[in-house]
Amino acid sequence: MDTTPLTGPPVAGSEADTLVGALERNRRTFAWKCGGLDSAGLNKQHPPSTVTLGGLLKHLALVEDEYFTRRLLGKDLGAPWDGADWDADPDWEWHSAADDSPAELMGLWEASVERSRAAVAEVLARGGVDQLANWQGRNGDSPSLRYILVDLIEEYARHTGHADLIRESIDGLTGEGIPAD
Repeated sequence: MDTTPLTGPPVAGSEADTLVGALERNRRTFAWKCGGLDSAGLNKQHPPSTVTLGGLLKHLALVEDEYFTRRLLGKDLGAPWDGADWDADPDWEWHSAADDSPAELMGLWEASVERSRAAVAEVLARGGVDQLANWQGRNGDSPSLRYILVDLIEEYARHTGHADLIRESIDGLTGEGIPAD
């Protein structure tokens, strides 16, 4: 598999390229919805929800690292996740995002996406999407890479919908699909 990030799923590609391409399309659209905003924009809420674009960036950075670094590869999470007091605040990533600059939030998310891409490439170099993660759920089952990719596609699709509404309320930006470079 080519390691250049796809901009979307191929029309008639392999299962791995289709799943990774769908995830990349969601990532790209999400980044576009969050891009170019100052702290006020990233902290704006769309009532009655308290979700912000900054919170979404930090949450999805955590999700990327949790699923691809910890679950898929079986590695410990690094900063900032390893320094958070999750017992005191289980939603720490959402709450602490307001204290981070736009550059810090986008950098954190971009770095986690890069780690995820490397993890997926590493696993796919050994075989297909049916390979099991180095993690077991409460019931003892290990998810396949296929399951993890589908789960992340769903996670991004849901949160990009939130980002659509929030961003439109900030400056009227609307649109879907893969934005032009």
